Amino acid sequence: MTVRRLLLVRHAQAADAASDVDRPLTAHGARRAVAIGGWLAQHDLTPDRAVVSPARRALQTWQLAGGVPPVVEPRVYDNTVEALLAVVHETPDDVQRLVLVGHNPSIGELAAILDDGAGDAAARREVAAGFPTGAVAVFDLDGPFADLVPGGARLHAVAVPGSD
Repeated sequence: MTVRRLLLVRHAQAADAASDVDRPLTAHGARRAVAIGGWLAQHDLTPDRAVVSPARRALQTWQLAGGVPPVVEPRVYDNTVEALLAVVHETPDDVQRLVLVGHNPSIGELAAILDDGAGDAAARREVAAGFPTGAVAVFDLDGPFADLVPGGARLHAVAVPGSD
C-alpha cells in the first residue's frame, strides 16, 4: 500500500490591508515562506498538488515556497475544518503528496484532529501548543485522501521553517 502525505501550511506572517483577503506578507513573512520551500525540499516533501486559499498572503506564501502551481480554492478561505476535509476528499487518486495552504483556526484545528496518536509525540505537543504563522504539519495516510477522517493520519513532523 502506498503511503500518502498531507502537508498543512499556515500562511506566513501578513501585514494589514483594507480587506482581509488582500493582506500581503510582511518582509519577515516573505523570508519565512522561502524557508518553507527550502524545508520541504530538504526533507523530500515537495508536493504533487498544492491547494491554496485565494487570500493574497496564502498565495504569496506558496509562490515564494516554490513547487507546483497552486490550485486556488475558495473553500480554504472559508476557514472551516469541514471545508478543508471536503477539499482533501476531492484530491485525485494519482496525487501522493498534497499541501493545503490556509489559515487559522481551521489549519491548526485540522492538524489537531487528524492525528491518530501513533505518530511523533514531540510533533503532537507542538500542534497542541498552537499553530503559528509559517508552520507546517506533515501527516502520513495509509489510504486514499478520499477516506481521510479525524484520527485517520499519523503526525510525522511539525516545523516552523526559518524560525531559528
